[in-house]
Amino acid sequence: MALRWRSFEFLSTLARGLLRVTLATVAGSEWRIFVSDAVVLQYMGYESKGTVREYAFRLRGTDGASSEYFVTIANEAFVAHRVRYQDAPDICSHRLRREFAARTDHPPSTCFSVTDAELAAYKNAHTPKSKPVAAAPGEDNES
Repeated sequence: MALRWRSFEFLSTLARGLLRVTLATVAGSEWRIFVSDAVVLQYMGYESKGTVREYAFRLRGTDGASSEYFVTIANEAFVAHRVRYQDAPDICSHRLRREFAARTDHPPSTCFSVTDAELAAYKNAHTPKSKPVAAAPGEDNES
C-alpha cells in the first residue's frame, strides 16, 4: 500500500509542476493577445454553380461578429484529377487563411478563386514522397 501512496504523491507533485509550467507559459499579456486575435473559420458547405463549385465559409470573431466568404474551384480541376473532392474544403480554407494573413483587417472582397498554381502547390505538399527502394541483401546493384 505504501508503494501506491508514494506513486500517487510523485504523480501529484509532477502534475502540480506541469500545471505551474503550463500556466506560466500563457500568463500575462500573451494570453490576452492570443484570445483577442482568435477567430474561427467555419466551413458551411458547397454549391455546384455551372462551371465551378463554390465553397462557403463563415468567419466568427471573438466579438461575436461574423461574415461570409466564398471560394470557388473550377469543375474542370476535379475532372482532370488536379484536386480531389475531399480535399477541396481544406484547399479553400488555406486560400482564405492566406488572405487573412496578408491583411490586418478583413479582405475587401468576400469571393475568391483557387488558381491552378495553388492546386498544384497543395497537391505537391500533400502527396506522400516515395521512399528509395533498397536493394535486397546479396543483390548486385551494378548492371
